[in-house]
Amino acid sequence: MALLHWNFESQYLGNNTDLSIILPDRPHTVDAADFFSSGKKYPVLWLLHGTFGDHTDWVRKSNIERYACQRNLVVVMPSCLNANYLNWPGFGTGYNAWDYLFQELMPLVYHWLPVSSRREDNFIAGLSMGGRGVFQYVAGHPEAFAGAAVLSCAPNNLHNLRLDENATGDQAAFDQRTRNLIQNFGNMEGYLQSPANVWDKLPQLIQEGNLPRLYFCCGTEDFLYPSHTAFKAYAQEIGLPATFEEEAGYTHEWAFWDLFIQKALDFFEI
Repeated sequence: MALLHWNFESQYLGNNTDLSIILPDRPHTVDAADFFSSGKKYPVLWLLHGTFGDHTDWVRKSNIERYACQRNLVVVMPSCLNANYLNWPGFGTGYNAWDYLFQELMPLVYHWLPVSSRREDNFIAGLSMGGRGVFQYVAGHPEAFAGAAVLSCAPNNLHNLRLDENATGDQAAFDQRTRNLIQNFGNMEGYLQSPANVWDKLPQLIQEGNLPRLYFCCGTEDFLYPSHTAFKAYAQEIGLPATFEEEAGYTHEWAFWDLFIQKALDFFEI
């Protein structure tokens, strides 16, 4: 495979940003001029990093390049800071990660690289915060993807959100990030009306019948496993067509994500 590191000034992120892109490589039996002028358009996986990560995470910590090579698949891995893949107009000159994917990154990739824009050739996956980005993007634009995989994350019922002013450690940090999200949208009502609130949108999306194939997975020792099981029960209640898998013994870790990105690609039937 060919690994491309792309740095450019983003209109929607308000700064220079980075991408890692895996591209199919020329088979040794094919002439270079013939291969690069063929006009072939490849299927694409939009692959999202988690909190504290960036565009290099999947390449450095998993074998995604090898898995993509086996499937002749383009993989696009953007950097979106810790923005939860949402718009933050009050940050810097404006950091609009929600708009970035659809209004800038997809047009760039479709028109500058040998990538198919057809829905049936587009897939999206992500881990942890990236999984949150996946179901937010899918709920906002279900027509854009044929399949979506959420690793170690799940939508939450934001109406049941409780923030503990006396929390400590990891819980205190999580609660503060949630307060920042709420403040970003003005107040709790604004947060509920934002793309982050997938839970409330799903019944209508099911009725419209345009959702891509959905895959959710989580390790049983993951601290987010309770939210995975709660969402699984809600999905069964509302009749969401989705596949859920759990694996005993795994925490929030790359050993799990490397294993289950392979299962996700198999689920997509790429």
